[in-house]
Amino acid sequence: MATEPTAPEVRRAWHGLAVDATVHELRSDPVRGLSTAEAARRLQQHGPNRLPEAKRRGPWLMFLGQFGDFMILVLIAAAVISGLVGEPTDASAILVIVLLNAVIGFIQEYRAERAMSALKRMAAPLARVRRDGHTHTLDAADLVPGDMVVLEAGDLVPADLRLIETAALRCDEAALTGESHPVDKQMAAMAGPSVPLAERNNMAYKGTLVSHGRGLGLVVATGTATELGRIAGLLGGDEPLTPLQKRLADFGRRLAWAVLGLCAILFAVGVARGGDVTLMFLTAVSLAVAAIPEALPAVVTISLALGARRMVKQQALIRRLPAVETLGSVTYICSDKTGTLTQNKMRVARAWRPTADATAFYRILALNNDCSLDAQGGVQGDPTEVALYQAALAQGQDKFELSRDFPRVAEMPFDAERKCMSTVHRVGEGYGFYVKGAPETVLPQCRELPAEVETVLEEMAAAGLRVLAFARRYLVALPTSAEASELERELEFIGLAGLQDPPRPEARQAVLECRAAGITPVMITGDHPMTARAIAHELGILEAGGEVMTGPELAQCSQAEFDRHVATIRVYARVDPAQKIRIVEALQRRGEFVAMTGDGVNDAPALKAADIGVAMGKIGTDVAREAASLVLLDDNFATIVAAVRQGRRIYDNIRKFVKYSMTSNSGEIWTLFLAPFLGLPIPLLPIHILWVNLVTDGLPGLALAAEPAEKGIMQRPPRQPKESIFAHGMWLHVIWVGLLMGGASLFTQAWALTHGSAHWQSMVFTVLTLSQMGNVLAIRSERESLFRQGMLSNRPLVLAVSVTFALQMAVLYVPAFNPIFKTAPLNAAELGFCLVLSSVVFVAVELEKWGRRQGWLGRGPA
Repeated sequence: MATEPTAPEVRRAWHGLAVDATVHELRSDPVRGLSTAEAARRLQQHGPNRLPEAKRRGPWLMFLGQFGDFMILVLIAAAVISGLVGEPTDASAILVIVLLNAVIGFIQEYRAERAMSALKRMAAPLARVRRDGHTHTLDAADLVPGDMVVLEAGDLVPADLRLIETAALRCDEAALTGESHPVDKQMAAMAGPSVPLAERNNMAYKGTLVSHGRGLGLVVATGTATELGRIAGLLGGDEPLTPLQKRLADFGRRLAWAVLGLCAILFAVGVARGGDVTLMFLTAVSLAVAAIPEALPAVVTISLALGARRMVKQQALIRRLPAVETLGSVTYICSDKTGTLTQNKMRVARAWRPTADATAFYRILALNNDCSLDAQGGVQGDPTEVALYQAALAQGQDKFELSRDFPRVAEMPFDAERKCMSTVHRVGEGYGFYVKGAPETVLPQCRELPAEVETVLEEMAAAGLRVLAFARRYLVALPTSAEASELERELEFIGLAGLQDPPRPEARQAVLECRAAGITPVMITGDHPMTARAIAHELGILEAGGEVMTGPELAQCSQAEFDRHVATIRVYARVDPAQKIRIVEALQRRGEFVAMTGDGVNDAPALKAADIGVAMGKIGTDVAREAASLVLLDDNFATIVAAVRQGRRIYDNIRKFVKYSMTSNSGEIWTLFLAPFLGLPIPLLPIHILWVNLVTDGLPGLALAAEPAEKGIMQRPPRQPKESIFAHGMWLHVIWVGLLMGGASLFTQAWALTHGSAHWQSMVFTVLTLSQMGNVLAIRSERESLFRQGMLSNRPLVLAVSVTFALQMAVLYVPAFNPIFKTAPLNAAELGFCLVLSSVVFVAVELEKWGRRQGWLGRGPA
């Protein structure tokens, strides 16, 4: 009877076992891998390949957290005491409103939590695994001991692996061992069980990065049984606050002291005028609860999280929440060409060889190729490799048939420094050494070159083709540990292949939209300068006669010289990934806010250095995705532009919510604070204050998050990264509109008292509530009139305002609510007066926007 594979909880010295012994112990198959059924059984046995996360609050704790604010607890305590010694109905009503506020807060937080969880699931790492004889891409959480994992440069190692095949494999293990240099890997067993972790070079550990080469590893431990799992308790924790959240939290704390001071004055003046101490205390505390903006950071979280979830529908996956709020500040987008500005649908458009021997040329295209067959028999792999495979197949050279006659026995994988790839195949009694790569790398290593090769190369590049050179040599013996530089020389030149990768149809329009938005698009490519120029000119990135800087030219530039020229360069060609950092830093020194795209392992430093790192979701490596703030699920340049548009819209809507919330709070404060100094009685009861806060801050405020992008949002310059959210006159707006709102309410009170109306308090209550509804409709745009926007362009807001109006009418005209809210039905004249007075704020804000459009009051952010 077969024994069970060793449980991951039992730590084995896997590095000390030979490959065959490890495979036997874990009952696996290096060629076919596990069967699907066996993998499912082992997943049940060992559990998901995940590390423990920081424990998140469940729904009940999340709900109870809504009562954690100190002032809310004071209000609850005061209401309970008031109910015991006086009016239990009033106290009950206050507690019900506090409960409803908590329900709304809980729903908001729960939605945000679900949105963030969904984003994290989408960002979960993947792994390429051999199962049932085919290579599949799976969620890394589904790996089990005994799985065969395929590793390539740029991969995040998904589990602890015993390596059974390696080809120039190196891993960056700094995250686990602190070793700063990549570690060379091999397959042989190591003697002794006590070899230090950092020296086990036949193992690859979960959480480390493949920096070079390729390999095949057998999963020996998953989840908490991995070496990384041993220190998992040190990981996790709460998400850090975004910069905007930090600024608003700090602002809220300072404003809270000011509000508390005003509430203390209100309480003292009320008591001094003979007011009931309990009533005045409840009034002051209710105003503090309503006016202190303790929820602003939470609102930012909700807006950013829900906005990020919507961005996924546009193929932009946010990995770090602050990226959403900073997208609107981008001034430069430095983009790769292949697959981002172009379609990444390669085909060999032109092939050229110096001799009539087509067989040798296409045989190299077939053999020096890493494409493979998927489970359905289709060809999969890098688009360049697939295009070369198809070109060879069309000439009768089938990679998979040739591989049986000329098996690959060694290889030197492509890397960004050499810019080429070499494979070794058995040919008769010797070995064929086949090379493909960038012409400027391969051609100098060839013994003889046809006179016309440079002319052909320039013709291909000028036609926008990506050119690869092919060469070969014969070896008598199989190379053992020879360096690439020793073998990739004295080559026989075989030919050139020009690959066509047409620009994306939407890329040119996206480039134009960038320019209109004050964003400079820059193309960075490893291709020939003439190829880069042709594509950039076609897309509108480069004007006729524009400068193209090459990597070697950049290497020759001093920092001062490059800083002077960087603002004029729109295209970089033959650039190494390491040089991307120089470009980013030079632009940042000029005060630019840079988004940089990348897909390879060597792009990660530049992605980290950029203000917004953008990784490719289809062709990108795990390393690049881990370093990025934003992942393009479709690898499309136009998606970056769409993400910038959404980032601007989300920030605008957060700003509108803050403006609306602060203006409403300001109106409530002025109404209550100024009344005693004008010789008027306290205009509102505690339950009125809390009701206004409930119905105006709840649904209408949330509905502002659904506000569509303003017209011209991509025709205005980028926002300064350190710009205050209160910029462009918001503070002045909050003060004067709050005073106007309070003035309208107090005028209503004075008019009603003068005319002997017994319903003056209900009238003030109504005017203050409906004034805020007029305000929320008017501030939907910084400049555009509501009538030009159209009432129905934000249907959730129209619904929220309608519901709020209906609820306000209910507390006036439904008899059961009158004793609870201390209201009375208004007659037609009183209601008409309230409707007219409450529309004053709407009219005034519309006039302010008209002044902006005329250029009298400043243009604002839009």
